[in-house]
Amino acid sequence: MSAAAGNQSAVGQQYTTNPPRELPKRRGTELMLLAFAAVIVTTAFVLVQINQEQTLSWSILWYGGAYLAIFSAAHVAVRYWAPYADPLILPCVALLNGLGLVTIYRLDLAEAERARSLGQEFSGSAPRQVLFTVVALALFLAVLRIIKDHRTLTSYAYTAGLGGLILLALPAMLPASLSEVNGAKVWLKLPGFSIQPGEFAKILLMIFFASFLVAKRDLFMTAGKRVIGVELPRARDLGPIIIAAVVCLGILVFERDLGTALLFFGITLMMLYVATERAIWVVVGLSMFLAGAFLAYQLFTHVQQRVTNWIDPLATYDDPGGGYQIAQGLFGLGTGGVFGTGLGAGRPEMVPEAHTDFISAALGEEIGFVGLAAVLLVYLLLAMRGMRSALAVRDTFGKLLGGGLSFAIVMQVFVIVGGVTKLIPMTGVTTPFLSAGGSSLLANYILVALLLRISDTARRPQQSKPRGEAPQKPLAPIAEANTVMVQRPPQPASESNAPAARGSAGQQAPDQHMHGRQPPGQHAHGQQAPEHPPGRNPAGQAQQPVTPAQGQPPVYPAGEQQADAPAAQQPPRPKAEPQQPPQSPESQQAAAEQPAPVDEPAWPTEDSTDEEPHRPKGDDAT
Repeated sequence: MSAAAGNQSAVGQQYTTNPPRELPKRRGTELMLLAFAAVIVTTAFVLVQINQEQTLSWSILWYGGAYLAIFSAAHVAVRYWAPYADPLILPCVALLNGLGLVTIYRLDLAEAERARSLGQEFSGSAPRQVLFTVVALALFLAVLRIIKDHRTLTSYAYTAGLGGLILLALPAMLPASLSEVNGAKVWLKLPGFSIQPGEFAKILLMIFFASFLVAKRDLFMTAGKRVIGVELPRARDLGPIIIAAVVCLGILVFERDLGTALLFFGITLMMLYVATERAIWVVVGLSMFLAGAFLAYQLFTHVQQRVTNWIDPLATYDDPGGGYQIAQGLFGLGTGGVFGTGLGAGRPEMVPEAHTDFISAALGEEIGFVGLAAVLLVYLLLAMRGMRSALAVRDTFGKLLGGGLSFAIVMQVFVIVGGVTKLIPMTGVTTPFLSAGGSSLLANYILVALLLRISDTARRPQQSKPRGEAPQKPLAPIAEANTVMVQRPPQPASESNAPAARGSAGQQAPDQHMHGRQPPGQHAHGQQAPEHPPGRNPAGQAQQPVTPAQGQPPVYPAGEQQADAPAAQQPPRPKAEPQQPPQSPESQQAAAEQPAPVDEPAWPTEDSTDEEPHRPKGDDAT
């Protein structure tokens, strides 16, 4: 009996749902990947200087030391403030930011050589990029330190939405002298520096939409009229999508920025689809966006110019604002070919604004199609790890926010790289972490900090709560988020281990199946009882009369007289059990007298296979 109780406790531990265990934090993995990224970036710096200056200078130590200091501080912050965060997010960001710094430095060397030949002074963009990265790291640390739980952002959802709309509309309301650069009114020119408020507006608006969709999800799930087999949304529920379309159209009209409008509307549709799982919202949203874009093309000349440059950049190659930039970028990509000209051995400075909008063309010329594809795969890996964290987190707000932040990276890369390669019309969106510019770098580091916070919550085994509140249930790690086992129902201390009773809820008398003892259950006339008497438990024990099904006689305890039940009223025989080892005649007779289980569980168990070596020796006579 003690053996059976010990077996029961072992089985109970085995079937505990999500057993508590020490989840590896994987910060060592993150540190090794950061070191690998540092090796790649340092090698790229060396190749650039060898090919450009034919020698190595002390600037490599300056840039390399700044790079190591920045991401060492970021790693220490993640280790202490988000210890369970995904170990691949920060190394991917470090590699992309390092490659962007190398490319900007390479362009600075070429521009400095041209300025010297013309007798002009030149101020490089690489030192400013390092400074912007330091400021971005400060914001990164502040977000990780202040926002200890991403769910606290729901308290400021409407404030974030209002702030996002103000930041998005601010450049359009200012005069062109304070907001317009290269024909796009998306800047806010301040004394000493300029900032692009739309980069921060997208994060605030994603927080608002995630909270709003969680609160109003049932409204969007309700279908309206059915037209041509399609269940359209109700007219009164179209408010958010109409507001998003009007805002995007306003950006397109007043700010002349097709990229921001496309990015914002794409993120809104993605979050709406994830929240409702209804493709009709995507269809309605895309239809409204295409209608607005067509209307803008008919009314505004700058939209017509962008589309003309996209269709045939060589036709407007020499026109002001024509296709010269796109054509030069395509020439650079063609020159690079499959494997590129080598870092520092190309001519990417011939592309206008190569360090901002066209940095992917400059990078593709020198590392080729293979290298540029590898960089795009790093972006894809970064977005996939963010979406994986969004899927693993428990709360719906975290799922929507994490999915929106990850999709924003993919959407932004698609918009800018698609414009550079002439897949879509050219836009003014920067490449995340690669392009020179403070606004994009600051906003994207805030985005990464939120992703790390969501990932830490998803992988953390137990979520801590403030003092005075009941502890929260532990959160499942990423690896087990979709594999929660169903817990077995409670069983008595003495469990039947007979082969016919495996997986059932029956009980076994403690003195049954002992060596040298004939089990009870003989028929009153000295004949053997039916093979499977109805109403008995798997071990043959019958302590109380069992209420039979309709039309069947009652079952009495062992030793009392009972009427033979007709064969037609007997319950159906269970499925054949796996073959057991040969048994003695007494054991075979005892096994034949044991009944079938009355109730079988609704899920499969592993007792008949995995737990066979742990059965007590007295279960079956051998």
